[in-house]
Amino acid sequence: MSFASAMAARQAGPLNRPLITLSIMASTLMVVLDTTIANVALPHMQGSLNASQDQVTWVLTSYIVASAILTPLTGWLATRLGRKNLFLIAVAGFTVASALCGIATSIEEMVLFRLLQGVFGAPMLPLGQSVLLDINPREKHGQAMAIYGMGVMVGPIMGPVLGGWLTEAYSWRSCFYINVPVGLLAAAGVFLSVPGQKHDNPPKLDLMGFLFLSLALGALQMMLDRGQGEDWFQSPEIWIEGGLALLGFWWAAIQTATAADPFIKRALLRDRNFVTATVLGFFLGVMVFSTTALLPPLMQRLMGYSVLESGLALAPRGIGTLISMFFVGRLIGRVDARLILLGGFILSATGVWLLAGLSLQADSRLIVLSGVIQGIGLGSLFVPLSTIAFATMPQALRTDASALFTLVRNIGSGVGISIINAVQLNNISVVRGTLVEQVRPDNLLVRALPTAINPATPTGLAHLDGEITRQASMVAYVDAFYLTAILCVVCTPLLLLLRSPRRNADIDPAHTVME
Repeated sequence: MSFASAMAARQAGPLNRPLITLSIMASTLMVVLDTTIANVALPHMQGSLNASQDQVTWVLTSYIVASAILTPLTGWLATRLGRKNLFLIAVAGFTVASALCGIATSIEEMVLFRLLQGVFGAPMLPLGQSVLLDINPREKHGQAMAIYGMGVMVGPIMGPVLGGWLTEAYSWRSCFYINVPVGLLAAAGVFLSVPGQKHDNPPKLDLMGFLFLSLALGALQMMLDRGQGEDWFQSPEIWIEGGLALLGFWWAAIQTATAADPFIKRALLRDRNFVTATVLGFFLGVMVFSTTALLPPLMQRLMGYSVLESGLALAPRGIGTLISMFFVGRLIGRVDARLILLGGFILSATGVWLLAGLSLQADSRLIVLSGVIQGIGLGSLFVPLSTIAFATMPQALRTDASALFTLVRNIGSGVGISIINAVQLNNISVVRGTLVEQVRPDNLLVRALPTAINPATPTGLAHLDGEITRQASMVAYVDAFYLTAILCVVCTPLLLLLRSPRRNADIDPAHTVME
């Protein structure tokens, strides 16, 4: 038995493991849901808090920026406070911040409390992943990551559904109050079951490295979140944020390369499996969230779906992910993980490619079918990717590695949403211009148009203009889906850089046997 397996056996017996897993799943779902559940409630929140459109977007921005900056600090905090203590503080703080969000009476209070949510929520995902890896023996890491992945992957899909239902049935405040009972149960489970860890000689914080990385992450997240509203690089604000992000990453890289004990451990960057899996995790974040961000507005604005109806049509995607993770978790160790990843990328590309066949007259069957296929593909990616990333990682570095892995995946989601939305909106203008060029008096098709949309009358011209905009928007969405599908295919050569651990072999924290 390896050192890691022996430690797992001593730290958590069989009776504790289910309770630990349930506690981690509750906290994971709570944090991940809050990244998307508030989106659908923003219009209601804006009216209730008497906020402008620009002000209410800070409800999302404050949470994302705080979470991005604090996530890399998880490893250091865990060594100073102890992993169990940090987990308890994070869960309790997030629960209290959620309750405060529910009782907020002004936009300033809401932004502050969402900032606190991001601060306390940041450590919970990497801590949960690290704990699950440590309490399970090496041969069960695939199953552990499958359970963890159910919260990480399904949460963003179910968030809009749950948020839409709570907002319509009760109020937007319910989106935050629902965290209170879940948080209390999660905190009790962590207190009763998660093993504590003592660090006799906790490392000093590389303050300069942390500050440089925080500057880079904060500026990058601000640029991604506000870029669309500020017309990207037409705005001085976006140029400033982009420049600060580049400088921050450059200074952080120099500090990592030269400091005696850098904030980002150099040992993480020497592990080829971890680095490659982290890069693939970035693209996984792009694929998961870009499609999730595109479909609801497409269905609601162009196809006439309500918030709840669009959420229900997207739910099968989450079901496909759950089914996939259930089986893939049991295949890890029996089948080469790289083959599972290849199948996941192919299925993901196929699912998104099917979406490119949508039209304004299409029903929900194509959306459901493509969602199930893409869900199975995404589930086939997350589990082996997480397993391979940590297969060769010493146990002492797992919390730091989990924080960096989570951070890069979250950055991928932000970059993916921003790029895909920018491409889609830009294409609307291009396609609309092309269609408008065809509306000429000498065009026989234009003359044959029904009276309701015939440009010969002012009313018909107005209706025709609206229809042209709808068709241009649909074409732009289709192009965005094609781009996402191509991205899935482009990622596959990176699989050649991964090394698959020897099947059923325990991984020693200091030495790794590879095939």
